Amino acid sequence: MQRIATTVRLNRSVLQFDDAAHARLEQYLAESAALLEGDPDPQEILADLEQAVADQCTRRMRPGQTVVTLAELQPALEEIGALQAPGAETASAHTVREPAVRSLQQISEGAVISGVCAGLARYLNLNATLLRVVAVLLLLGTGGAMVLVYLSLMVLMPYAPLQPGGEPIRWLPAKTRAFMEYIRVKLGVDRPRNVTA
Repeated sequence: MQRIATTVRLNRSVLQFDDAAHARLEQYLAESAALLEGDPDPQEILADLEQAVADQCTRRMRPGQTVVTLAELQPALEEIGALQAPGAETASAHTVREPAVRSLQQISEGAVISGVCAGLARYLNLNATLLRVVAVLLLLGTGGAMVLVYLSLMVLMPYAPLQPGGEPIRWLPAKTRAFMEYIRVKLGVDRPRNVTA
């Protein structure tokens, strides 16, 4: 029998980590705890740090991915940064950098039409399939008016950068992405990109 993943509770979030990512996470948290010795409230700082790690890992996971690997964890830890010992550099040096603000973007990987539902699901931390079912029910319940909302979101929401080595994009989302990026440039929402052949 082989262990595939370890379930870890990070503050309010529960995630599964593969063995290499779990070992790196334990090392990072142990180093942070050691730096907080003598701090009046290390548990609160560690809880905030754990939540930041969970948020960053969740943001980096592809739709449908259930296990955090080093590919998601290491960039998350680099973005959060190392904890500094109290009294180093500034008075608030022992605080953790705030996690990057989540942005609302269309996600082409795993998309069915354009990636609006996948992007909303990642932003709201929901299941993309559940959000798609709700969108179809709203489409039927509004007599088709939901199509206008979806088209508006397609124009207004920018696309997330494609993940290198990520899930291949289906034909329809790829064509939709190319068309919507063209429309966004023509409307002046985005700047044209230089494409090299």
